[in-house]
Amino acid sequence: MTTDAPGAPTGPAHPSDRIDTSVAHPARRYNYWLGGKDNFQADRDSGDALAEVFPTIRVTALENRRFLQRAVRYLAREAGVRQFLDIGTGIPTADNTHEVAQAVAPHTRVVYVDNDPIVLAHARALLTSAPEGATAYIDADLRDPEKLLTHPDLRRTIDLGQPVALMLVAVLHFLPDPDEPYALVRRLLDALPPGSHLAASHATYDHLPAQVAEEARAATRNGGEYGAIHLRDLADFTRFFDGLEVVEPGIVSAAEWRADAEPQPRPSAGDVSLYGAVARKP
Repeated sequence: MTTDAPGAPTGPAHPSDRIDTSVAHPARRYNYWLGGKDNFQADRDSGDALAEVFPTIRVTALENRRFLQRAVRYLAREAGVRQFLDIGTGIPTADNTHEVAQAVAPHTRVVYVDNDPIVLAHARALLTSAPEGATAYIDADLRDPEKLLTHPDLRRTIDLGQPVALMLVAVLHFLPDPDEPYALVRRLLDALPPGSHLAASHATYDHLPAQVAEEARAATRNGGEYGAIHLRDLADFTRFFDGLEVVEPGIVSAAEWRADAEPQPRPSAGDVSLYGAVARKP
């Protein structure tokens, strides 16, 4: 998960200058929901406030993480993808993208992108590759795709002439419509060759009770604890996959996507309130 409307494309010379522990940050809040320790009081307060509206928000965070791992495993094992561009890395935890992919194919190459300085510090320390493969971390912004795509670390690590899995897991809902999220995703996909894939998850109000859904819409309109989150319905999420071949089981609850091997019973779509899908560029 990346920053509140994924960060600023440029920043001070020292990333630590950008840390403001008095303001809640989505990556650190997500870390809190996952039971991590890399968060501050503002993140915990914000996370608890969200939990009052969405009592199962921690289930959502866990299921989103499991969706990412299953998607990476599918892409590496069944789709044969050997390059991953993971935008909105978040604070590293167990079974990160490169660990899952390199367990299938050790020579897999992964580029992580986020713009939170705490994520940056942890990524450089912890996201180390298998000797046969490679990982890189880019301090960059999803809303500046040109800078991202031309970054020398990306060019050194990934061959854009070969298929790439573009991972946008729990990041697109931080982009409001004025940021033109569909155009941003299309620009990134246009830079990738046929055989590339898009894996994405996105928060939704579709499965929420009517009163909770209205509270979510009001909070988004008025700001507040999750004013930076822009929930979208199934039709809006589906638009991100226009022109792509969506793989089975289609666009479904992230908790249900290829989850047969997960502990049963699965959480309901209402408990998770998150869509997930993977699609191939023809």
